[in-house]
Formats: sequence, C-alpha cells, structure tokens
Amino acid sequence: MSLIVDVRKKLGSFELESKFEAQNGVTCLLGPSGCGKSMTLKCIAGIEKPDEGYIELDGVILYDSENGINLPPQKRRVGYLFQNYALFPNMTVRQNILCGMRRIRDKSEKEEKLKKMLDMFQLGGLENHRPAQLSGGQAQRTALARIMVSDPQLLLLDEPFSALDAHLRDKLMIEMRDVLTRFGREVIMVTHDRNEAYNMSREIAVMDSGRLLTVNRTKALFADPGSVPAAMLTGCKNIAPAIKRGEHEVYVPDWGVSLSTAQPVGDDIKAIGIRAHYFNPSAPTNRHEIEYLDEMEEPFEWIIEFKFKSAAESAPSVWWRVTKDKRPQLFPAELGIAPANILLLY
Repeated sequence: MSLIVDVRKKLGSFELESKFEAQNGVTCLLGPSGCGKSMTLKCIAGIEKPDEGYIELDGVILYDSENGINLPPQKRRVGYLFQNYALFPNMTVRQNILCGMRRIRDKSEKEEKLKKMLDMFQLGGLENHRPAQLSGGQAQRTALARIMVSDPQLLLLDEPFSALDAHLRDKLMIEMRDVLTRFGREVIMVTHDRNEAYNMSREIAVMDSGRLLTVNRTKALFADPGSVPAAMLTGCKNIAPAIKRGEHEVYVPDWGVSLSTAQPVGDDIKAIGIRAHYFNPSAPTNRHEIEYLDEMEEPFEWIIEFKFKSAAESAPSVWWRVTKDKRPQLFPAELGIAPANILLLY
C-alpha cells in the first residue's frame, strides 16, 4: 500500500504546497493550527479539490489536474475520522456502524460484521446508546468502527484526540495504536501535539504556513529536526541565531558563547537548538558560566531559567529542565552540554 500526494491550493494569505509519499504505517502531519494539515487530508479524501496536482493511492489515481481526473469521495475508498467524530446524533451506536455498510445487501453478513466491530472496539452493551450517552472514548471507537466496517484502503485521522480529556488521552492513544496495527494499511494522522506524533507515528511530515518542510522517521526527526519550525514543533525550548566559526564550531551572539558541535556546520546555518533536558553540571564540554534567574515547579520536574554570563542584556532566558530527584541543592556556577546535543538548524 502506498500513497503519493503532490497538491497545491490557494488558502487565503498563503498557498498550500503538500508533497510526500507514505507507505504502510502511520504518518503524522505535524504543524501549528491553520498551517494546511487538515486541508491536505480533505484534498486526499476528495472533500476539497486542489487547484492543481496529483494524488495516487495504491496505483489508483484519485486526482490528476493535468488529465482531468477527480474521483468523488465515495469512490476513493478512504476513511475519514473528523475531529468531532461526526456521529449521527439521532442514531444509536448500532445504526451508526450500519451506516458504514450501505453497499452490503445481505442482512446476515451485515450482522456478522457488526458483531465483529462491536467486539473489536469494545462496544458490546452500548449498541442502543446514542452519541450523547457515550464518553469521548466510546464515541471515538464508534466512529472508527463505522469507518473500518467499510474496509477503507486508507485511513485519515484529523486531530483524533483533541476532543478528549487529558486523563483519557494516553489510554486511548495506546488503544488506537493497537487498532491501527491490526488495520495494517496506510494511515495519515493530523496533529499539532508532538507527544501524539511521537507516540503514534512511524514517520512525521512537518508543515508550516502551507509548506511541507521535511519528512523523516519519527525518532530521527526528534534527534535532528533540521529547521527552526521543526525544532519548535518537536519541543525544543532553547533556540538562538548562530554563526559558523569552524567545521565543528558555532558562535551564538545572543548568548555570547561558542559551542563545539558533533555534526559538521553548514555554511547556511541559521540557528542552534538545545533541548532543556540536555544541560549538565558535570559535562566536560561546552561549559560556560551562568547566572540563575528563576524557576518553576512542575509535578515531576523543575524548570530553571538562567542566562549565560556573557549573554546580551536583552537576550531571552535559557531553560534547564531537571527531574526533582536530580535537582542540585546549590545552583551550579557552570553548565555544559555534549556536542552531540547541539541541534544545527537551517
């Protein structure tokens, strides 16, 4: 199973340019609200028409502007899970799922598939409940069952956890991951939450202002995001402009420090990033004097704000995040960081 997407569409103040290929597994479109993620899904599903481009699913052309091909949504065999799940409010769980089997005429086949979906999504006993009587997780599973029963070739998930309370999200992510593994086909999931993207996906496509910046394996992207928007979206808190000083050295004007890097520095370096967890009082490299500013307590960690003593007066503070069991009793005079933990951003 493979999906090829190469579409362009004018969207208000910017133009959507979405180009990527995806194979079996979950690919996340990660980006801020309004960057074109959901519009990309709608173009794939046939709900929206691109201005130009090409979409192909498993050898079948869904859209081709040059040759005038634009299959209607019902012929694309694409399942779309909306943010609010779009269940019919006046129908029961049973009736909602049966809506996904309109093409099946045999009643016994319908009942067999219905039972299979109720078992798979743990909806037994809820058959006669209406959406208003369901929890967020039950509504999500009902919507997925309605989609899966139609045997889609591709599944599109638009912010599938955004309507859920925080305490349910982690549990349902694990459940959803198991369901998608059993699905065994291509899944495209839209999210602005880096934790959801990291936990759910095999690959991540980073989007910003309508453009797809990069596509990479999930862990590889977090290890080396490559650009300022990607670093921000993957949770890097300390980003500052940088200048190349040598093959493995950068200078950070705002901080007034030079840093050694493990990766070779490109001539077009724009900035560096340091994740807040990576500072270390005992690191032997990239050590610099620092000045304590403030701190904030979280349930399991401390966020400590500091400045390099050589930093410009107007420079923003730097974050050091440390677990409570490793928080030093006395604030260190210096902090260091391993060269491998300097993210080079272009």
